[in-house]
Amino acid sequence: MATPKTKASRSKTKRKNGSAPIDRHALYQRAVQSPLEDARLLASWFRRAAGRPLRVLREDFCGTAAISCAFIQDGRGKDGAMRRAIGVDLDEDTLIWGAMHNLVELPLALQQRVKLVHGDVRTERKDKADLIAALNFSYCVFHQREDLIAWLRSCHRSLRKGGAVVLDVFGGGLAHRPFLERFDHDDFAHEWEQRAFDPATHRVDCRIHLETEHGRLDDAFVYDWRMWTVPELSDALREAGFSHVEVLWQDPATLKFVKLAHPPADPHWLAYVTGRRD
Repeated sequence: MATPKTKASRSKTKRKNGSAPIDRHALYQRAVQSPLEDARLLASWFRRAAGRPLRVLREDFCGTAAISCAFIQDGRGKDGAMRRAIGVDLDEDTLIWGAMHNLVELPLALQQRVKLVHGDVRTERKDKADLIAALNFSYCVFHQREDLIAWLRSCHRSLRKGGAVVLDVFGGGLAHRPFLERFDHDDFAHEWEQRAFDPATHRVDCRIHLETEHGRLDDAFVYDWRMWTVPELSDALREAGFSHVEVLWQDPATLKFVKLAHPPADPHWLAYVTGRRD
């Protein structure tokens, strides 16, 4: 399995008669994604780390390819004219939604710079990338270390010289317990539920519930993940052939992601683990 296990339970959808159904992908993007911010962070970090502009981004487990489209749309100047994006995902329906809602929003000339691939992220690609990003903890679908490393080795082979991989990771004491958080937005709300956590395996059951004026959609997205640790990911990257591994922690003072020798032991933290090949 190479994409998050997601499902929408129609039997649990509660909506008023005659109202429009809840578009879970549209609300997901508004609730938990910041595609433009992510695209700019990736481009900025890559330029500093590799010493050259990010021109070919591959978004693994891309879902609706929101980050890929934002990366192309945000291109400026001569570097922007060279930008291309590749989005890879096993969920064909989600890719189609992304093409119909995100890709079509780009001018035609920019659409041609985005390639959406229905396939397994572990398959080596002929289209070499500068940077492969797997965000929103999507790689956590790999429960076994050998599966994680097999994917990272495929990434290594699919990168240009000096290319890199970026993974986001979360943890902390509060992440090791069941909890439910509600977030209210202008015209909808979403709930993030961590239903169960197994300390023996670090397997975690996470769910997103959505609510609008039209009704409620429980279990709009369901994730069966392994919660990987920073040392595990760093070791896996090195074993996969990445010679330059670093971790970017969120500075509590500036909220920017930077290298910290001694990051604070926050109860719930977020970081990025990066690996760059020679």
